[in-house]
Amino acid sequence: MKAIIQSTTHQTMNSSYSNSTTGSPVSNQPVLIKKKELAKRLSVSPHTIDAWVQRREIPCIKVKPRLYLYDVDAVMAAIRKKYRIDVA
Repeated sequence: MKAIIQSTTHQTMNSSYSNSTTGSPVSNQPVLIKKKELAKRLSVSPHTIDAWVQRREIPCIKVKPRLYLYDVDAVMAAIRKKYRIDVA
């Protein structure tokens, strides 16, 4: 699990959005992704993501009754806190 979190953190830190008017990176924008993408990044099944949400172990944003979005940084922080993983 630690290796997965480290690689996901590295991917998240290397990705940034660019501001369309200036072309400069915008760092305070959250990276919101769907359940399938989150499951792929964490190497778990979408069912595991559902279980974590149901147990309130990871944060999510409910957009519609069947659509949830996940802030990658917030989810990673919750997983690090739960499993007490320190990423250097």
